[in-house]
Amino acid sequence: MKKTITLVVLALFFVACKEDNKDKTATADSGILEKEENTQNPNDEWIVLFDGTSFDSWEVYPDKEITEDWVIEDGAMVLRTEGYRKDGERFNLVTKRTFNSFVLSLEWRVSEGANSGVMWGVKSDPKHLEPYATGPEIQVLDNINHPDAKNGINHQAGSLYDMVAPTKDVTKPIGQWNSYLVTIDQKNNQGSVVLNGEKIVEFPVNGPEWDKMVADSKFADWPDFGKYRTGKIALQDHGEAIPIAYRNIKIKEL
Repeated sequence: MKKTITLVVLALFFVACKEDNKDKTATADSGILEKEENTQNPNDEWIVLFDGTSFDSWEVYPDKEITEDWVIEDGAMVLRTEGYRKDGERFNLVTKRTFNSFVLSLEWRVSEGANSGVMWGVKSDPKHLEPYATGPEIQVLDNINHPDAKNGINHQAGSLYDMVAPTKDVTKPIGQWNSYLVTIDQKNNQGSVVLNGEKIVEFPVNGPEWDKMVADSKFADWPDFGKYRTGKIALQDHGEAIPIAYRNIKIKEL
């Protein structure tokens, strides 16, 4: 009888140990899976648009190959200004992909008197000579020397051009790099610009409020301006023989 009881106890003990080991293994496996999920490249959600080595994600508006108009120098894309431009010719860059809601991160640098801009919602269509015919613009500008800076604060660097002025001027001196974090959230109807770490502009991106801003701007009679919630990102060639540079460009879709 005692022998039988002992065997039963031992059997129960081994079963318990086996179940315990199974639980530990399951927990360990779960931990490994969780660790793997958490350690998968945390930057996977960012799409690199320019890493300093190629123009693979870009083309010249509308749908043209990039030739000698832009070059890569010291990890930056630089708009050339001498020896290539014919009168009236522009070499605006646009992404090959389209985007809807996103956070765009980039750095920009102006030379004295330079003018450029970052646009979204751009529709590549030969009937529009410029991407700004469809795409709203976050201004890139030499606030001191370019005459457009005298046309109102909503024409200065960081502004939603001709619509929303920056709350302050936090641009760096000419020749230094500035950083932009531009958010366009169509789902939540929110847009914003962070310049050099400070949020300086907020605005709606669709609906009645957006329509009113457009109606009160120079774009009021432009039939296709701001109409495309999904479109390309553009970097503007303003047509002046003054260098502009961009680098470290990436985008996160929302």
